[in-house]
Amino acid sequence: MAQTKVRMAMVGGGEGAFIGAIHRIAARLDNQIELVAGCFSSKAERSAAMAAQLGISTARCYDSYQQLFAAEAQLPPEQRIEFVTIVTPNHLHFPVAKAALQAGFHVLSDKPATLSLDEALQLQALVQQTGLHYGLTHTYAAYPMALQARLLVQQGHLGTVRRVAVSYPQGWLANKADSDGSAQAQWRLDPARSGVSGCFADIGTHAFQLAEFISALEVTELCADLATVIDGRQLDDDGSALLRFSNGARGTLLASQVCAGMGNGLQISVYGELGSLSWQQEQPDQLIVQMRNQPQQTWQAGTDKTYLAPQVRACCRTPAGHPEGYLEAFANIYRDFALALRQPTTGNLAAGIEQAVRGMAFVQAAVLSSRQNAAWVSITGQYTFTG
Repeated sequence: MAQTKVRMAMVGGGEGAFIGAIHRIAARLDNQIELVAGCFSSKAERSAAMAAQLGISTARCYDSYQQLFAAEAQLPPEQRIEFVTIVTPNHLHFPVAKAALQAGFHVLSDKPATLSLDEALQLQALVQQTGLHYGLTHTYAAYPMALQARLLVQQGHLGTVRRVAVSYPQGWLANKADSDGSAQAQWRLDPARSGVSGCFADIGTHAFQLAEFISALEVTELCADLATVIDGRQLDDDGSALLRFSNGARGTLLASQVCAGMGNGLQISVYGELGSLSWQQEQPDQLIVQMRNQPQQTWQAGTDKTYLAPQVRACCRTPAGHPEGYLEAFANIYRDFALALRQPTTGNLAAGIEQAVRGMAFVQAAVLSSRQNAAWVSITGQYTFTG
């Protein structure tokens, strides 16, 4: 007997919301998930218009996320949603996730997890209390060759890791006019909706998570220098940090949205005692491996590459030479999250609540360090901000 699809609701992602459409495409790609309900906008008419476009019944298009969870919880178990995807501005991530968990629904959220570290710790306690699944869509760790890079490091292929260099330059906010009239830019640059950081919370968290994921190490301390390059902005649009890792390795992290001409230039290099590896998001199907006194190797993604680990090949959908990228990586997260709800022992590429807390600890530590003239700050602990 064929297994029913996992039933999903979405909060946010209305017309004009770039990331909502990405999530919906990713959720459909492996035919494991069905979008059956949602509250797509804080404005009822816009939410209804999106539901109509998506073919969702008006009875399951709700005016608020509170109404969504209350009504869905009253439906028979075989009809109600099983998890909610959160694709709102940052300030709503925590209240929506909290309400969903309290109503008995699993959560898959866009990043960062919350507006603050304090909220992330509250969310962690709630996830532990309910025993429900919580996932965070750190997409780049779900690329096949990023996963292969992590496995090589874990297997000791590079020996002891000595240095990690990760950078994420973008250029979409390089001029003041770039944020004028852009809803996407305006909420990301608004402290009330984005939190204490702009660029570092938006893309710096991706770089940080990828550095820890591939190196299989934790950052223990950092010193950061955040800047607001464009006059009039309230939050950082550029920054860099020095990192210290749990094994004594050192690292650098750059995140900027004012690098004119750059698209989505996330890249990472990990240097060990025996060799190094490098991966670039804009060429995601290749992993460059350079061992000491050996020719440079290019590891290629593809279902036909038997030298890749089985779990890496499982993330590939096409033979080598047929590029896969952002949508497929997103889909890997959705597929694994759906399977985890049906088969609790299945591996899950979605970052969990622990990574959610670490991401917010990174943001808070970076802001605190920068305010203290790039002082070294522990990545753990709670930080209070004024002003």
